[in-house]
Amino acid sequence: MSRGQQWWDEWFLGMAQYVSTGSKDPSTQVGAVIVRPDKTVLSTGFNGFPKGVKDDPALLADRAKKLERIVHAEMNAILLSHESVRGCTLYTFPFAPCERCAAHVIQSGIVAVVAPSKFAAGLTDRWGAALNVAGELFKEAGVELRLI
Repeated sequence: MSRGQQWWDEWFLGMAQYVSTGSKDPSTQVGAVIVRPDKTVLSTGFNGFPKGVKDDPALLADRAKKLERIVHAEMNAILLSHESVRGCTLYTFPFAPCERCAAHVIQSGIVAVVAPSKFAAGLTDRWGAALNVAGELFKEAGVELRLI
C-alpha cells in the first residue's frame, strides 16, 4: 500500500517535533527537518547558540540577549546540510519559519515548507506578525506552504 503525502507530512512533522527537544531554549523549542524529493532526510536542526558559544542559562533566560545570539532551527538545518537543499521540503515545529528564515529558505532553493496549523498558547502573540510576513514571502517566491 502506497503512503500519501498527508502521511509523509505528518511523519516528518513528528520528526521535527522530536528534533526540537534538542534545543535548550527555555521559552520555545523549535525543530526543523529538510527532506529530499525521494523522502529521505537530508538535514535536521534546532534553535540554539552557535557552536562554541556556551548555553549560559542567564543568556537563555534574557530574551533580548538570547535573540541576539540564537541560530534558528531552519538556519541550522540549512547550514548543517552537506549537500544542496535545492528542491527539498522543510518541515518545522512548532510553527512555520519567521520572515528572516523565510528569506534564507527561499534563497536556498527549498520548494515547500510544512508546519503545524495550530500554535501553542502565546506563540501567535509573539511570532504572529513574523509568520504573516513569511507567508507573504513564500507566496510571492512560489514556495509552497502547507499548514497541517
